[in-house]
Amino acid sequence: MKSASDSWFDEAYYERYYFDKKTSVVDPQHMERLGSFVCSYLKYLRVPVRRVLDVGCGIGLWRDIIARHFPQATFHGVEYSAYLCERFGWERGSVVDYRASAPFDFVICQGVLPYLSAADLKRALHNFASLSQGALYIEAVSHEDWERDILDETLTDPRLFRHRADLYRRGLSQGFTELGGGIWLHRDAEVPLFELECAAR
Repeated sequence: MKSASDSWFDEAYYERYYFDKKTSVVDPQHMERLGSFVCSYLKYLRVPVRRVLDVGCGIGLWRDIIARHFPQATFHGVEYSAYLCERFGWERGSVVDYRASAPFDFVICQGVLPYLSAADLKRALHNFASLSQGALYIEAVSHEDWERDILDETLTDPRLFRHRADLYRRGLSQGFTELGGGIWLHRDAEVPLFELECAAR
């Protein structure tokens, strides 16, 4: 099967999953807790955050979070949806093959990867190593999440690919060390880590 096409991510899609309060997947309190956790942990580790990339930035949920926690940092949004790029002014691009003139200190990719076929997912996971020179935050629903019945299927897009978590971990571990909580650190980042701060290697 092919990855999701641009035609999926039109005005109706974002009305259904983001703007209509009855069917929205966005929980402002969840985003606040998540943003505080991720950014606070990066501060604790002393990861320098000056340039931030949100690839698949959607409606820009992370922009204000980054501004609050890292006020000196620049935020760059990249989005596959032509509709959102026109509405919010994001740069058009795909996580599969997006290139930047220089790597970012912190890359965010939330809710994007399950829309990719296995082949495109592998390309995207490999691409992160060139996009980030520091931290990476990934949120992706895995096959195991469906098996464990922890998803609200009334809010979850049924068209998502159900990739196993190991596929994500294998791809990311080539360039990053897993820290837990969806946070990864580039293997070349000059940030000392205690052994127990890393997930099992």
